[in-house]
Amino acid sequence: VQLQASGGGLVQPGGSLRLSCAASGDYYAIGWFRRVPGKGREGVACVSASDGTPYYADSVRGRFTISRDKIKNTVYLQMNNLEPEDTAVYYCATDITMYGDDWSVFGSWGPGTLVTVSS
Repeated sequence: VQLQASGGGLVQPGGSLRLSCAASGDYYAIGWFRRVPGKGREGVACVSASDGTPYYADSVRGRFTISRDKIKNTVYLQMNNLEPEDTAVYYCATDITMYGDDWSVFGSWGPGTLVTVSS
């Protein structure tokens, strides 16, 4: 599966951004990770391809919304009420399995898109 992400940029605290990730091929789950400079990569949100069930990291639940357009085979991450701590490179990925708070990718990774939250 090939992935192409877009939508990153600079936004002020409290603002919103929407990330998009267009996919080619099939998968059982698709979602987003992020890497903060100097830290490891963390799972942010993912959605099941079979039933559309969303999953969120505690740090973004209530602020971020993941959705998927089956026809376009594209997944979106609507990010609201952004905080400086959300500054990171965001990656989309496929075939994500969650083991508690540990999210593993068994599919493909897309190129990252930088989100900067700063005044």
